[in-house]
Amino acid sequence: MTNPLYDTLFGRHAGAGTPFLHLPDGRSLSHDGFLRMAARFANAITQAGLVPGDRLAVQIAKSPEALAVYAACARAGVIFLPLNTAYTPAEVEYFVGNSGAKLLLCDSGAEAALVPVAAQHGARLETLDADGSGSFADRAAGCAEDFETVARSGEDLAAFLYTSGTTGRSKGAMLTQENLLSNARVLTDCWRFTQADVLLHALPIFHTHGLFVATNIMLLCGGAMLFHPKFDAAATIRDLPRATAMMGVPTFYTRLLEEDAFTAATCANMRLFVSGSAPLLAETHRRFEARTGHRILERYGMTETNMNTSNPHDGERRAGTVGFPLPGVELKIRDAQGRDLPQGETGVIEVRGPNVFKGYWRMPEKTAEELRADGFFITGDLGRIDPDGYVEIVGRAKDLIISGGYNIYPKEIEDALDAQPGVLESAVIGVPHPDFGESPLALIVPENEGPDLDAVVAALRAQLAGFKQPRRLILVEALPRNTMGKVQKAALRATYARMLQDGAA
Repeated sequence: MTNPLYDTLFGRHAGAGTPFLHLPDGRSLSHDGFLRMAARFANAITQAGLVPGDRLAVQIAKSPEALAVYAACARAGVIFLPLNTAYTPAEVEYFVGNSGAKLLLCDSGAEAALVPVAAQHGARLETLDADGSGSFADRAAGCAEDFETVARSGEDLAAFLYTSGTTGRSKGAMLTQENLLSNARVLTDCWRFTQADVLLHALPIFHTHGLFVATNIMLLCGGAMLFHPKFDAAATIRDLPRATAMMGVPTFYTRLLEEDAFTAATCANMRLFVSGSAPLLAETHRRFEARTGHRILERYGMTETNMNTSNPHDGERRAGTVGFPLPGVELKIRDAQGRDLPQGETGVIEVRGPNVFKGYWRMPEKTAEELRADGFFITGDLGRIDPDGYVEIVGRAKDLIISGGYNIYPKEIEDALDAQPGVLESAVIGVPHPDFGESPLALIVPENEGPDLDAVVAALRAQLAGFKQPRRLILVEALPRNTMGKVQKAALRATYARMLQDGAA
């Protein structure tokens, strides 16, 4: 038996001296050099006692080493669990405990805060810094560069990515080897990637966009990446002439348009700009095309499915839509009872295909709620299909907020707010933001003397990642409710729609 994920994405590059990663400091790493690094990490992982099927959680800064740990997990048959670097220790504690991760890798600066987290769940904690202190990276550096690839099948689990709903705790989406491979193959073909491509990669690699879309595509096509640690407009403008493609979130494109140095000449070598993870405003489409001559390609995906639809590479890329279902992906618009709706009507988007995840880790009831017996996944997104077949996303049934490409779940913030002194209740909504697409706004009903808003801000800062913290806290007398007592968030969104626009943020 082979290991489809490793063999297809990584193993075929063995011995290849072709460039893979170009780093900001001028260094480059070849495909073969990257694989030798990954083999050392695979040996270190097995020496740490992990066996196929075990979980390895990472909360580490973007680096070639961080990417090599992903490759090492694939080769060793270990399930890879990347965590947002902005998560607080309290948030990491849940993910480690729920996943049963045996090993947690972190950066040295976070080690002290994560020691009790790992100890509570019996996980081994190591740092990835190669600093001579005996870290995981130091030990891996002394390991052999050959490793016997563990046999796996396409149905074996390759990764967990945690997502949430508007109620309850985060859910671990179980992604198989075939989930990841099928999507990489389809996207590589649809977006015309070849070995000649150089991708400007400024996305995080703890998220499906930067890891399982951008990285997997470049591994499959054998191309190279300009590997930026994060998005920086000046650095992007500097490197775009060396690139042929870029993937980003709307924030990247609005920030670039703010720079006078970003011109058509900057993009002369580019063939493709892709945007996703949040809606791209039609105005951004228009301004970008006017400035560069390029039409951004929007697509639609989810943590549980990777990519589902895409505007065409060849053909009209229509603003306000996410294009057509990808080859092999079935997409239906259904009502709440699961009945198909006629084209043009708005309903819940459901998808089926080899990209759809296997279920939620240790949550069979939740899996049964969202994965139908016929294999369709209920996305919770509201959409419709226009007369030409383009899919339009018109809302999110679960009130999910997507800010700068990151998912934010209001219930988590509301729970934190409601626990603060002087807060009777709260409602968190997403409102349009010119830079991030949308951002969270908190409406608070006070009790007694009311809350100390500075203290509330400080409490949220300690409990929640920065991207989850509301842009504004607004005191209101009461929250609007329907006859059943449910808070009418649609009314709140309409009332406060311009609160963060026109410089009000």
